[in-house]
Amino acid sequence: MTDEPEIIARKTGQVGRITLNRPKALNALTHGMCLSMIEALEAWKDDDAVKAVVVDGAGEKGFCAGGDILKLHDSGKAGDDRAWLFWRDEYRLNTLIHHYPKPYVALIDGITMGGGVGVSVHGSHRVAGDRTVVAMPETGIGFHPDVGGAFFLPRLAGEIGTWMGLTGARLKAADCVAAGLATHYCPSEQTEALTAALESADLTGEDALEVVLEEHSGDPGDSELSHTRGLIDAAFAGDVLEDMMQRIGDAGDAWSAKQLKVLHTKSPTSLKLTLATLRRGADLSFEDVMRQDLRVSCWCLTGTDFYEGVRAVIIDKDNAPDWSAKDLSQVDDAAIAKAFAPLDADHEMTFLGE
Repeated sequence: MTDEPEIIARKTGQVGRITLNRPKALNALTHGMCLSMIEALEAWKDDDAVKAVVVDGAGEKGFCAGGDILKLHDSGKAGDDRAWLFWRDEYRLNTLIHHYPKPYVALIDGITMGGGVGVSVHGSHRVAGDRTVVAMPETGIGFHPDVGGAFFLPRLAGEIGTWMGLTGARLKAADCVAAGLATHYCPSEQTEALTAALESADLTGEDALEVVLEEHSGDPGDSELSHTRGLIDAAFAGDVLEDMMQRIGDAGDAWSAKQLKVLHTKSPTSLKLTLATLRRGADLSFEDVMRQDLRVSCWCLTGTDFYEGVRAVIIDKDNAPDWSAKDLSQVDDAAIAKAFAPLDADHEMTFLGE
């Protein structure tokens, strides 16, 4: 009996369909999955029979919970190139999706974090459902919001992206629509009907896809961002993390107190690193953000916080990481600056076709 494929790619009607097929792992991305997605998307780019791509995740819990963090941890410990190869090809996939010439519809009805955001948010359409939870939680494992986080997070309204990147805040469907992370909302009970409609529709008309999506869209309800947006923008403005923490601590309201408590659980080094990536990324092209992501990701393997974060959250699950810097004052800003230095010629980011 053969193992189930990690990616199920097929053409149905006028749609190229990709299903992330690791439901027990919440469809977390492996290197092979990235390569398989690239292969399918490249094949469909010039296939006139394919009018749109639809991506979903197997099972009811997760669209895609991120990358295979434990393998990245093991590669860093071993000092080999497996982590670099994974990131290079994952970021190539993100770039392919960002520039994809056909509609790319991600059905993010489930947990969508880290790498899962990378294979959804850069596409043209993201359909949230009742089970949707979107987050970039990397500062909690001594890492940074990669997969183009430094591109899309600074381009969200106000400081929503800064708040998400630093705290790892989890957004449900209504918040995702309000923030622009999702373009549509479809009730979970209607997701199968939406998929069937996309597979059977004639998508040759200019607005044909949009008509199908709108026919299956609903009202996600009120967004919490309507109540907290002002607090977010006031708290997370500026380029100095210490000033942010001071403002949040001085605010005196329950929401701010909660944010401060959350921030104190994150790696101080990762917080400073993440803020730097977001501020730089606001003025970079997508490709330059991908180059930055690869440099910063590889730099994270040279320290200790990534390994300690993975140990605390994934291996031992004690959720009690012992960060290298105990607070922001102990973070070496000069070391943070080195995270952005170019890699050697053999490891710098290159893109498909280069």
